[in-house]
Amino acid sequence: MLDRIRTLIAHLHDVSEVNALTDRDLSDLGMNRDQVLAFLRMPQDVADRVTAMGAIFGIPEAALKRDHAQWVDLLSTCGRCADRGRCATHLAGGRDKAEATFCPNRPSFDDLAA
Repeated sequence: MLDRIRTLIAHLHDVSEVNALTDRDLSDLGMNRDQVLAFLRMPQDVADRVTAMGAIFGIPEAALKRDHAQWVDLLSTCGRCADRGRCATHLAGGRDKAEATFCPNRPSFDDLAA
């Protein structure tokens, strides 16, 4: 119970820090305030999942991150995905891209792989 309270306090602190960012700070991040707040709510493993799924499609991490706006979009899409369990099973099983029909980032991965 105490850990949950500590986590909540840390999250509230993070939200306060985001709300204190200036428009210039947000511009430097290449994100708006709502996007940054959405990232705070995302599971911690989203970037790892996107990178791992990209690798299944043959896309190296550097290529995924080359275009900042696209990287943010990939992370946002993954962070809202309702198939986290299926994704985890897919990534753990070393499956190929043909079986990743559930992935909402698939069209972007297909475009990047082309």
